[in-house]
Amino acid sequence: MAPATNKGIIDKPSYRSVEQTVEKLKNILQSKGVTLFALVDHSGEAEKVGMKMRPTKLLIFGSPKAGTPLMLAAPSVAIDLPLKILVWEDGQGKVWVSYNSPEYLKERHGLPEEMLQNIAVVEILAALAAE
Repeated sequence: MAPATNKGIIDKPSYRSVEQTVEKLKNILQSKGVTLFALVDHSGEAEKVGMKMRPTKLLIFGSPKAGTPLMLAAPSVAIDLPLKILVWEDGQGKVWVSYNSPEYLKERHGLPEEMLQNIAVVEILAALAAE
C-alpha cells in the first residue's frame, strides 16, 4: 500500500523502524510537556485475533491549553482532537509518519486563521519524529 496523497493527510518518510519512530515521538512529546493520551497498536491488536498486519501504531496526544480554544471556536473540531500521528510500514518495508494537515483541519472546521498555530505543531512533531 502506498502512502496517501490527498484527503488532507500528509505522509513523511521515516528512516527508522516503526518502533524506533514511535519511541522517538514519545520522547519528543514528553520533553515538550505534551500529553500522550493513547498509543493504539493496530498491528498488535490484529495479531491478538490471529491476523497479520504490517507494524502500525497511532499516537493520540495534545494539550488542553491548545485544544480547548479550538473547540470553543469550532466545536466540530473535537472529532479530530486530540491530534494524532500514525506511524506505519508499507508493503515495501518503508516507514511513514502520517497526520492530518493543519490547513485541512482549519478548512474542514472553519477555524479562524489565527488559531492554526494551535494545531500546526503536529507538523513539527512529525518532522522531528521522522528525522
